[in-house]
Amino acid sequence: MSERLKYTQQVSNEDVIEDLTKDLKSSLGTETTTDQFVIDPATRAEDFPPPSEGPAVKPDASSSFTDVPLDKDSEDLDRDHGNEESDSDSVDEESLKDTEVDLTDDQKAERQVIAEELKVAGNLAFKDEQFERSIEKYTEGLKICPLSFPQQRAVLYCNRSAAKMKLLKYSRAVKDCSRAIELDDKYLKAYIRRAQSYEATDKLDESLADYKKILELDPSHKEAQKACIRLPPLIEEKNEKLKTEMLGKLKDLGNMILKPFGLSTDNFKLEQDGETKGTQWQSVEEDGKCAKREFV
Repeated sequence: MSERLKYTQQVSNEDVIEDLTKDLKSSLGTETTTDQFVIDPATRAEDFPPPSEGPAVKPDASSSFTDVPLDKDSEDLDRDHGNEESDSDSVDEESLKDTEVDLTDDQKAERQVIAEELKVAGNLAFKDEQFERSIEKYTEGLKICPLSFPQQRAVLYCNRSAAKMKLLKYSRAVKDCSRAIELDDKYLKAYIRRAQSYEATDKLDESLADYKKILELDPSHKEAQKACIRLPPLIEEKNEKLKTEMLGKLKDLGNMILKPFGLSTDNFKLEQDGETKGTQWQSVEEDGKCAKREFV
């Protein structure tokens, strides 16, 4: 797997297939033919030029591993319509934890009151459709609200996700909803917003899982009921499309491998073994002979 996908938290099937086929295509991209490896029987040993002994390549003493740019972490790789979460939106909970060690209970209570006031300010900005400002207020509240008040922090994360959804930052909204759910695993509104954000980013399986969870918490939830009927056929259609695309890419790669031998995948047909349920390529029958090749 490439470095790009290694540091990505959520990787779709399409990304994995594209990544694998890209690497294979690059490794098979040379137009090498079998003629390059065939020696003319009339060729003598004297006809071959002696191997050249070029100067040994010395490592550059100035180079070092630190010169290689490091891959961006998953936060930097995540994109929503070109919008990235700014540094001001991030909340360093480890630093917050360290800060709270020296706080008294009265000081924590005072911080809780301030966080509540910031939440109210964020709500007012949201109602006025000032979504960027509401995100700022919710973030300020998260940066001051003590970790000992998880319910209040969950509300701040969930409210911030709603503002990000309004700005089409659905992947960022998913992360905020997930954080809210970590703090309160029965937070219905967080599941609803995460399910909607998942569907908006075409993560239908994850969306359906959240809607099913919503029905566990509230069996009468109308939107979740409709989604559990609407999403399964869309998921099946998406998987069939993905399967077709995958087989098409595998066929292209097979043609690249077989081309030097004067063959193509047209010389084979794809069949499923009735016993093992495995898939194998079976060559098209020629001259009464039929050879089978396993396809993994």
